[in-house]
Amino acid sequence: MLSIKIELKRRQMFKLAKKYGFTSPQTVKCSQELDDLLNQVQFKQNAETDMKGV
Repeated sequence: MLSIKIELKRRQMFKLAKKYGFTSPQTVKCSQELDDLLNQVQFKQNAETDMKGV
């Protein structure tokens, strides 16, 4: 589910970048939202690793 959200957000970001440019407020906001999703995945992976004691 999270991977689908990430892919959709990534596509949205590229569309915005193509239309408005990479530094436009819309693109930057979308990029930050994508970062939040990616951070969620990283947090989950770190938590799973910590629980395994690796």
